[in-house]
Amino acid sequence: MLGMMGMMGYSWGFTPLIGILFLVLIILGAYYLITALAWQPRSESKDSGRALEILKERYARGEIPREQYLKVKEELES
Repeated sequence: MLGMMGMMGYSWGFTPLIGILFLVLIILGAYYLITALAWQPRSESKDSGRALEILKERYARGEIPREQYLKVKEELES
């Protein structure tokens, strides 16, 4: 019986350590995901830049009037 108690006492020392390790891994994973998402370049700036180019091309070809060009340009730049 004493031998069994000794084994159980030994294993109880590592149980809190495993729980703490698991919690640390979850926190590190969440931190990694948050920082990875924060550093991604925003695609909106690229899209609005391309949209402005298309708008200028359409205005240069005479497809849209000046008033519409200015209105859409203001919306894209804001």
